[in-house]
Amino acid sequence: MAVEIERKFLVEGESWRAAVERRDTILQGYLVESGPLTLRVRVKGGRGFLTIKGATTGVSRIEYEYEIPLADAREMLETLTCLPVIEKVRHLVRHGEHLWEIDVFAGANAGLVLAEIELTAEDESFDRPDWAGPEVSDDPRYFNRNLASHPYTHW
Repeated sequence: MAVEIERKFLVEGESWRAAVERRDTILQGYLVESGPLTLRVRVKGGRGFLTIKGATTGVSRIEYEYEIPLADAREMLETLTCLPVIEKVRHLVRHGEHLWEIDVFAGANAGLVLAEIELTAEDESFDRPDWAGPEVSDDPRYFNRNLASHPYTHW
């Protein structure tokens, strides 16, 4: 079973930008809006992905991700999504022994900047950078699926 263990933080300041190793534009949409199951399609870095996620328990959840043809992913984004498409640029920043993903949102979520770190265990220790502000891992408003239906600019 594939398990994702992820913690999220609001980003403070711009100092992280000097350490960006790579960035990708991401478009993602949701194909199912029902209960704890999330079925997402994503275009990232010129590739398409289909992702299935289960309910979040603590900072963990079951996740399966599969690469699909780019043309199929784009067509799904245009024709099958049940919520507005999320637009963001993901920046990869290494800090300590971990690679952080910093998402700068656009469109209806403009102004929101979130940092995510994936861990191998819920209690794994990590070096928290100065730019990682308040933790929002347990605040469902910051789940991407919820940002699609209740955008940050409407709070």
